[in-house]
Amino acid sequence: MTQPWTPDILGEGFEQQTLDLDGGAVATLVRYLGTGSPLPDASAKAGLDADVLYVHGWSDYFFQRHVAAFWHRAGARFYALDLHNYGRSLRPGLVPGFVTSLADYDADIAAALEAMGRTGTPSDRPLILLGHSTGGLTLSLWAHRHPGVASALILNSPWLEFQATELGRRAIAPLVGLHARLHPLAPLPPVDPGIYTRAVSAALDGEWDYNLQWRPDRGFPITPAFLDAVFRGQATVAAGLGIDMPVLVLLSDKSYLQPKWSADALTADVALNVDAVAHRALSLADTVTVSRLPNAFHDIFLSPKPIRTEAFERIGRWLPLALQPVLAQSNAGSLRAHVPPSDGP
Repeated sequence: MTQPWTPDILGEGFEQQTLDLDGGAVATLVRYLGTGSPLPDASAKAGLDADVLYVHGWSDYFFQRHVAAFWHRAGARFYALDLHNYGRSLRPGLVPGFVTSLADYDADIAAALEAMGRTGTPSDRPLILLGHSTGGLTLSLWAHRHPGVASALILNSPWLEFQATELGRRAIAPLVGLHARLHPLAPLPPVDPGIYTRAVSAALDGEWDYNLQWRPDRGFPITPAFLDAVFRGQATVAAGLGIDMPVLVLLSDKSYLQPKWSADALTADVALNVDAVAHRALSLADTVTVSRLPNAFHDIFLSPKPIRTEAFERIGRWLPLALQPVLAQSNAGSLRAHVPPSDGP
């Protein structure tokens, strides 16, 4: 049953729709109408007549208002998906983030595309996929399994490879897989000391306010089932995907993967081995652009304002050429012209 659009927690211009999935699970689709715009397509006059679908990462949900505002100013229809067992879709009694295969999210994405009014015909507007961290891995695998649906894939620090590199992943993956079969929900030792939260949270050294139940200080407990799903997805990427669209990968220029706090955490990705991810990104498609941003955070768009503004500008230069030739020619300057002058929370 189709649920109505209702006001979202992000306030003016944002609406959400509950997406009913099989087995009683739900996902949640968020759309941005723009402040004072009565229709979701009111911004199309800006030039980029496309749909954008954002998918969050592990222990996360969509709260980045300024990302929605950037795409809206460019003329795109912006949507964000809180996957089942995350954020707006998390219900009492559910295990946060629980999944046994990243392909399980195919149902969430299919329901989102249907709610966005996409028919799967050539007359559809271009679809731009935007994924962060585990969401970037999920969308990469989805695009591989669904050729011809999307027009461009933008990955914000995607978790394409294990922090200990491919050799480390291959060494421990069999043990993780065994635990996933025998004890899928047994919590693994915690790996997040709260360093990332200290860097981004307005309550500490950062500038962002968000729901601490949906994005805990030290993340959700990691289960063998989830880690096995990620490892199997990363192994698929390592074998080569051949995604049929241009891919842009945004990454920090360095990692900080130490267990203790340091000011270096304010100028690095504290979750990924960015060099390993940069190398693995070349396995995604024939056309891959890897763009490294000095001193960026794990979520590029939660980095200090000059860095996230530069990220928007890089998207603005890349995307018109990545889309279909006719669209690229007619909209060559639309994104660059609509980088928001102020994109704070």
